[in-house]
Amino acid sequence: MKAMRIHAVGRPLSLDEVPIPALGAGQVLLEVLACGVCRTDLHVLDGELPNLAFPLTPGHEIVARVVRAAPDVTAFARGERVGVPWLARTCGSCAYCERGQENLCERALFTGYTVPGGYAQFVVADAAACLALPARYGDAEAAPLLCAGLIGYRAYRAAGESPKLGLYGFGAAAHLLAQLACAGGREVYAFTKPGDDAGQAFARELGAVWAGGSDELPPVPLDAAIIFAAVGALVPAALAAVRKGGRVVCAGIHMSDIPAFPYSLLWGERSISSVANLTRADGAEFMRLAASVQLEPAVERFPLDDANEALERLRTGRLRGAAVLVPSAGSVGER
Repeated sequence: MKAMRIHAVGRPLSLDEVPIPALGAGQVLLEVLACGVCRTDLHVLDGELPNLAFPLTPGHEIVARVVRAAPDVTAFARGERVGVPWLARTCGSCAYCERGQENLCERALFTGYTVPGGYAQFVVADAAACLALPARYGDAEAAPLLCAGLIGYRAYRAAGESPKLGLYGFGAAAHLLAQLACAGGREVYAFTKPGDDAGQAFARELGAVWAGGSDELPPVPLDAAIIFAAVGALVPAALAAVRKGGRVVCAGIHMSDIPAFPYSLLWGERSISSVANLTRADGAEFMRLAASVQLEPAVERFPLDDANEALERLRTGRLRGAAVLVPSAGSVGER
């Protein structure tokens, strides 16, 4: 099969011919139909995550069809469409797993980071980690639900009951979450890079009551703010935008250093928290919600061998919504 792989930090991905992965116990062999391109993939490419082992196949927003299942797998049948998210496997026995916090598992594996991901024609995944997908979304449209949607939803819940919600960084996650929040009757305030008129217009199209630069204050104090951009300087900016008792939630897996800021920004029982990974329960709950609320994922499709172009478009902010790779996969027959 073909796979786009990273061989060294900062180097472009290369299109490699590699063996179709072997199927293990509890796993399914999947034909990749679409794979979203996520900012975490850039963090992997840039060496900003620890313990990277190359060559590495990124991609953790995978929409795929089951080609074959291990004998002990009963949850999914051949031909069924499934989603593969960031969380690939947990140990089930550490203190976090036992407390129902498997997103913090000490021995977790992650799709497209510590196990091969979906920038490929085929991938294997633990059946226990795979998610049933709402039929109302096409393959490319379903892909960003698997991280942008899932992590956005976990951050949304962490923000609590927040009638006035700010979103910093209006990319793949924020454009989905804005729709969800507006459907729930919340007011959305969108913050983009200063001068990004197109991004601000896009946010207003999706229901934001206000959109401006991240260097601006909103017209009213916010109840909560979620930061999707990997920019630590946005933390004090968001604190300045929320009311007393307000929350700032950092939703990325990596962020540049947070600069020093005066205690007065935090005072008044404001709080800062982070969101890490997801649980399988998060995934199932969000997919049920996505089945009942008609989200409109904005996607730009790229062939598999244009992964570098998709990543560069993401890096420079030249995307409207999410980039999605659509491999042209063949059949492995009865191998």
